[in-house]
Amino acid sequence: LLAAIDGMFPEHRRSLVTAFDAAHIHGLSKALVVPLALALVVTARSTVRGSRRAWQIAVALLAILLALHVERGFDDGGIVTGLAVVALIARRGDFRLRGDPAAKPRVLLHVALLAVAVGLYGVVTLWVNRLMADQPYTVAFALRVTGRALAGLSFRGADHLSGPVADWFPLSAFLLGTGAAAFVLAEWLAPWRYRLRRGAHELAAVRRLVASFGADTLAPFALRSDKSYFFAPDESAFLAYRVVGGVAIVAGDPIGRTNARAELVRSFLEFAHERAWRVAVLGASERDLELYRSLGLRALYHGDEAVVETAAFSLEGRAIRKVRQSMHRLDRAGYTAKVLRPSEIGRELRAQLEDVARVWRGKAPERGFVMALDALFGEGDDDAVFVIGVDAEGVAQGFLHFASCPAGAALSLSSMPRTAAVPNGFAEWLICESIDWARGHGYAHVSLNFSPFAALLAPDGELGVTQRLQAATLRRMKPWFQLDNLLAFNRKFFPAWQRRFVVYERRRDLPRVGIAALAVEAYLPFQ
Repeated sequence: LLAAIDGMFPEHRRSLVTAFDAAHIHGLSKALVVPLALALVVTARSTVRGSRRAWQIAVALLAILLALHVERGFDDGGIVTGLAVVALIARRGDFRLRGDPAAKPRVLLHVALLAVAVGLYGVVTLWVNRLMADQPYTVAFALRVTGRALAGLSFRGADHLSGPVADWFPLSAFLLGTGAAAFVLAEWLAPWRYRLRRGAHELAAVRRLVASFGADTLAPFALRSDKSYFFAPDESAFLAYRVVGGVAIVAGDPIGRTNARAELVRSFLEFAHERAWRVAVLGASERDLELYRSLGLRALYHGDEAVVETAAFSLEGRAIRKVRQSMHRLDRAGYTAKVLRPSEIGRELRAQLEDVARVWRGKAPERGFVMALDALFGEGDDDAVFVIGVDAEGVAQGFLHFASCPAGAALSLSSMPRTAAVPNGFAEWLICESIDWARGHGYAHVSLNFSPFAALLAPDGELGVTQRLQAATLRRMKPWFQLDNLLAFNRKFFPAWQRRFVVYERRRDLPRVGIAALAVEAYLPFQ
């Protein structure tokens, strides 16, 4: 990088870089220092990651720089460069990460397009300023001048041009070319591009494993259409994931045979690292924390899932009187609750539910990745449960959409849309109706909303100094996330709290993981 700066600003001849400058003998050598140094800067991060492509490029670039040093008599800079080349070659076995094979045609296309774009820039710019040239304008003349500018041979002014254009055109063309080259190089060295792939066989295997082993209340959400799957070799276990910004976000714990889960996670870490992806797990349960830690991963508390035990739930007592009042209010208003499976919902009612959900969502994107389904009537979701609130005129005014978790004898709340016309207490009423129905149909648990950082926001929680600061920060985020309101709503039903965690690899990964998590949950506008 210092060599690049010195090459671009030759008036600073006495800088430290001059001692390592391999290219002051003639103009072409001088010009090569800048692009070579910048290319090494772009390559550095991928080289540290262990990319084989980055290693090949770094060795080639350093070899060219070494040749330039030899040209001037092999000074101290040549010794440093030579040692770097020797070190890279000696450690070549450390650079094992293969590049994305699908990048080659894309990079070649971009090279061609950018070359045409830069050439057109030179041709058009010099035509507009053709009166500043000392010879007749031709396309060949324009391309020749542009080529010298791209090579960095015209920093002191372009030959055959006069006036201001002779000063600014070479620099603008060089910067444009350097930027294009850096873009192409970064694209060639980038982590593997994630591609969502779900075959019929994979989907059938996932459904079988979720039905047999998916005791966790997040298990049915693995069936979302925006998740890819990674299987154990014998397909006895799998995990669901998606990659955003070079971070593989795993949704919940692995699902499948217990003795296959540790090897599954280990294999996935290797799979991700081969593609230069970092790994994080959202919604990890306490049950699997030891598994993750045994593989060198770390865990950070994220929040609590509210789970109602249907056998213990009761509307009796003073503590739950406000919920009981909501039940009476809705009954007096003539509301009734219908509990239906997707196959039992007719075309007209289905259209009403879809309209309610669309109006409720408004212009916001469909959120949820770890703890929600991505469609009301997804293919194969016949076990889902709809608890529909119908007014006195028989019109659906809102509903709860539950995913069924047979292996855990649980219902897991996915969404709860409603119209603006519903009476106060509508959601509480529907939840109570849901719990009552679940108890009568063999479901031991009803999972409600996830409450992020519930332990920090609980009014009766005992917090340390750091935790109090964290809680104050979270409350300042209330206009955007309503975290304390969600916690207060869940507490009305006196649920059991199941802690959930974010599992990650390194502390310095946390900012990337946080951004990727917000993006995958559709809180940030990129995927």
